[in-house]
Amino acid sequence: MNSLVPNIVSGNKVEPQDSLIDVLNPSTGEAFGQLCRADRQAVSDAISAADDAFGQWRQTSLAKRTEVMFNLRQIIRSRSDELAAVITREHGKTLDDAAGEIARGLENVEFCAGLLNHMKGEFLEQAATGIDVKQIKQPVGVVSCVTPFNFPAMVPLWMITTAIAAGNAVILKPSEHTPYAANWIVEAFHEAGLPPGVLNVVHGGKEVVDQLIEDPRVKAISFVGSTPVAKSIYANAAQNGKRVQALGGAKNHMIVMPDADLEAAADCAISAGFGSAGERCMAISVVVAVGNIADELVEKIASRIGKLKTGAGADSASDMGPVITAEAKSRITGLIQSADDDGAALVCDGRQADLPDQGFFVGPTLIDNVTPTMEVYKQEIFGPVLCVVRVDSFDEAVELINSNRFANGTAVFTRDGQTAREFEFRIEVGMVGINVPIPVPIGAFSFGGWKDSLFGDTHMYGPESFNFYTRRKVVTTKWPNANETQISLGFPTN
Repeated sequence: MNSLVPNIVSGNKVEPQDSLIDVLNPSTGEAFGQLCRADRQAVSDAISAADDAFGQWRQTSLAKRTEVMFNLRQIIRSRSDELAAVITREHGKTLDDAAGEIARGLENVEFCAGLLNHMKGEFLEQAATGIDVKQIKQPVGVVSCVTPFNFPAMVPLWMITTAIAAGNAVILKPSEHTPYAANWIVEAFHEAGLPPGVLNVVHGGKEVVDQLIEDPRVKAISFVGSTPVAKSIYANAAQNGKRVQALGGAKNHMIVMPDADLEAAADCAISAGFGSAGERCMAISVVVAVGNIADELVEKIASRIGKLKTGAGADSASDMGPVITAEAKSRITGLIQSADDDGAALVCDGRQADLPDQGFFVGPTLIDNVTPTMEVYKQEIFGPVLCVVRVDSFDEAVELINSNRFANGTAVFTRDGQTAREFEFRIEVGMVGINVPIPVPIGAFSFGGWKDSLFGDTHMYGPESFNFYTRRKVVTTKWPNANETQISLGFPTN
């Protein structure tokens, strides 16, 4: 058994011994470490540490905060191979995929390094006679960031970097399945010059999140996870008077039009469907084949699946690693079976693939003739399962997507500009790709879906994230003339 994963409070490691959780390597199914679950006192201590540190950190100059961001960027870049290995061991994704995750997280670090621009307010001279008005941005206080297992580095870097750059103090609560990457990032922040207490990490499950939501010292909650949990956190946090953004699940569709480049579409379906074993909220899980191309497209996708190797993420020969837990594997294989029972066609059955004997592996699965009434379509699978739905027209494809309760990401593959523009205009989804299968915005924009994929009114990272982690204050100023009468009982006007 390897070392314990401690909580980190005010820069100190806290290792309660009475409540430990095994951390498993999904590629072997074996425990390689133990997580120290934070008890109520440890969570309260973390909130106190953040509350104490906030007062000083909000007064720290933007130049100093910028320096921390640049230092953090250098540390992560110089040790990215080390962090990728940490991610691969606890999550199972391939090293290449882990490296890509780190690169996307660094985009937000680089964006936040420009905080001198992002924190600027507005000023209006002579709004009325002798009166000037300015609007300034100020941090909200102590914020909590609750992050998922599927991106152990990227999502924390999306949240905590912006929150800290904006002047807040943070309590990070990562997934119990992937705690090592979270601690690695917290220690990198401290190495970059962040004062103790500004960033703390507490480990555990629902009970820890509930305490963070209930404590009045925590002013805002950021969350990424499943839709039922996102909806619950949104309701409970709002009821407790907190600002909240809660990103939920997805069911991302990729329309393939008859005029599309089918070779490119098949390549993209493989990449977007099976990368990271499908454990991405932006993974393509439904290919919508329009018109008479379905047979040819399914054949092209199936031929590519046959060349994929499923194995340990640390093995350079692996194209796809395991799913996160035995429970996840059981749920995914159960949905595959339900599709078979419902009359869909199992073109490639991942349960029968050539898989390692140990670990939580499901092979890439392709299911044809799926209909919207099937469970395999209605549920977010979060695994390496690609469904094909056949429709007759573009209008039918758009209606299929717009009627889905999830609205995170979507894509269309076509050579026709008018079709692409019509899709962009009519589709009711937050992130749209035109011949791009995973349209995750670059760091200068913001990430988030619509409908049951997002609860709250601000998206993650980029400009909207700075809006979430700051409050606006409007200051109206007048320097009175000593000879001017000041008494007026009327409502102030211009």
